[in-house]
Amino acid sequence: MTQSQRGSGIVPAFDGATAAIVRQSARITAGSEADVRAGFAECNAANVSQQWQEELVLQSYLFAGFPRALNAAREWRRSQAGAGGPADSAHEGYGEVDQWRERGEATCAVVYGEFYEKLRGNIRALSPALDEWMIVEGYGKVLSRPGLDLGRRELCIVAACAAAGQDRQLHSHLHGALNAGVPGVVVRAALDCLTGIVSTDALLRARLLFDRVAGKV
Repeated sequence: MTQSQRGSGIVPAFDGATAAIVRQSARITAGSEADVRAGFAECNAANVSQQWQEELVLQSYLFAGFPRALNAAREWRRSQAGAGGPADSAHEGYGEVDQWRERGEATCAVVYGEFYEKLRGNIRALSPALDEWMIVEGYGKVLSRPGLDLGRRELCIVAACAAAGQDRQLHSHLHGALNAGVPGVVVRAALDCLTGIVSTDALLRARLLFDRVAGKV
């Protein structure tokens, strides 16, 4: 599978480029600027494509917030000196909101599987606005972009949730990685590669949580 292929989202092997981008997701979420800078150097050394790196930076605002996403974007641009400017964003106009909603519903349904309708009902009960933003902005505008396959996006989200100590969302996205076609052995490898980046306690909780999730599928 090429780095730009979306396909079914299946990750056939946990290669060096995948490990590097997963580790960088955790750094962007909870690391220092020096950590993020080192992470982009690691990504470049592992031959992670510019497209993968850009997509990670873009999706990080959903899980790490705009301040960290902007800091990551700055470090990424520095790490790509001489590689040309950022990709054209002319196609990002909000006139595509209906398409984003349609794509978002489809992608969210893949990630949550049989729990999709329950999720939508729960989020609508909390806030109809958050439900709309989750689908249109999160799953439609961002996570359905073609530059990074859904399986690797989910592994990066797992890393972000583990680094942030967000166990409830981590539980959902461990399921989501499996639902996107990522083999269980690859999800475990993704957790293992976070050693030394995510705290020992948080990583232990993540592994125990995945044991529970994997036991149900």
